[in-house]
Amino acid sequence: MPSPGLLVLFGSQTGTAQDVSERLGREARRRRLDCRVQALDSYSVVNLISEPLVIFVCATTGQGDPPDNMKNFWRFIFRKNLPPTSLCQMDFAVLGLGDSSYAKFNFVAKKLHRRLLQLGGSALLPACLGDDQHELGPDAAIDPWLHALWEKVLGLYPVPPDLGVIPPGVPLPSKFTLRFLPEAPKMCSEEQHVAGADPPGPPSEQQPFLAPMVTNQRVTSPSHFQDVRLIEFDITGSGLSFAAGDVVLIRPQNQASHVQQFCRVLGLDPDQYFTLLPREPGVPCPTQLPQPCSVRHLVSHYLDVASVPRRSFFELLACLSPHELEREKLLQFSAPQGQEELYSYCNRPRRTVLEVLCDFPHTAGAVPADYLLDLIPPIRPRAFSIASSLLAHPSRLQILVAVVHYQTRLKEPRRGLCSSWLASLDPGRGPVQVPLWVRPGSLTFPETPDTPVIMETSCSSAAAGATKTSIGNLSGWS
Repeated sequence: MPSPGLLVLFGSQTGTAQDVSERLGREARRRRLDCRVQALDSYSVVNLISEPLVIFVCATTGQGDPPDNMKNFWRFIFRKNLPPTSLCQMDFAVLGLGDSSYAKFNFVAKKLHRRLLQLGGSALLPACLGDDQHELGPDAAIDPWLHALWEKVLGLYPVPPDLGVIPPGVPLPSKFTLRFLPEAPKMCSEEQHVAGADPPGPPSEQQPFLAPMVTNQRVTSPSHFQDVRLIEFDITGSGLSFAAGDVVLIRPQNQASHVQQFCRVLGLDPDQYFTLLPREPGVPCPTQLPQPCSVRHLVSHYLDVASVPRRSFFELLACLSPHELEREKLLQFSAPQGQEELYSYCNRPRRTVLEVLCDFPHTAGAVPADYLLDLIPPIRPRAFSIASSLLAHPSRLQILVAVVHYQTRLKEPRRGLCSSWLASLDPGRGPVQVPLWVRPGSLTFPETPDTPVIMETSCSSAAAGATKTSIGNLSGWS
């Protein structure tokens, strides 16, 4: 039987479900299966009725809520008028990611699995329930489940005997090709991308509003253990609107020193420009990157070199390593039996991508530039509760930010990427613009402003103050 197109659809809030989905895509391609990997809300759900083989990877957020990038799909799939035979031609499997310390552990995956059965789908396996609380993380459940999944899939669609499975140590082709330019363009679209005209329509993740920072004021005493900032932005002419409980999303940048160190370790010229070309038709280039783009812009604005790398990072790095001893250690970290050691080396001390690359210099120096976007995840936006009211300040948006700074057994303190970046900006020294957009929050407040609201929190006093400010939005004060 010829191989069908395998579709992997994910709902991800922090990037873990997306990383697992990309892993599924790689393992499928090693087994000679055509595979597409998409966020659920970027997929046209009406086409689901013609898909023969679908893997759903879904995180559960909050108190049993679906991630933001699958909410439209979630509403559609639970419509009461869908026929019970809608998905009778589809084989499916559901992989869930959750935290067993929450009452609604993996609620989204469990509920989706039941709903797909109701619509006529045929389950290849029981739902996988990955648990963040396990000592080895969600991989403790995912690894054996994937082994069983591929046995089922290859039983239905065997690997062509003349091709065979691509061995794990052989790197798959990169998603993109970086075509370097002999010289910097005279009028670079990167400059227009960073400081260009206001985007049409409401600001969004694809087109954020570059908001001028008005004030950046520490509100805790200099002797207090935590640096909490009240930061105010001017949103005049942005089209932004928000209500009590809404959040603002901000995409931060890497420190300039980290950008320089990264380029030095990988042997990259930060001032060199390139154009990004997808290897496969239909694969879009990241909207956050201009064309052409400099290496400096790529590293400072897109690659999350300050994040803690996932297991997939070590798997690919091992494939690309020309150094025998480093390759052996990387293979150990990426193997199922090496996860406890990987956790001790990487997760427990919160070691970053950049620090790992510095620990494996022979490997880092040999990484082809084409693999940068496969190896390192993009910088994810951070969400902050809005601590101001449009009634009181029609052209302003305020947030309270606790600057993340703590020590592990590593010499250098750990710092939150976004909070530290925001704290470093000083509008008093010159114009400062921060890309941001607004998303509706999950809290629903009464429509009448004079309705009493009681909220309980176990957070720090600074966070409690932010909650109090948000409640104050109802009566127009901030």
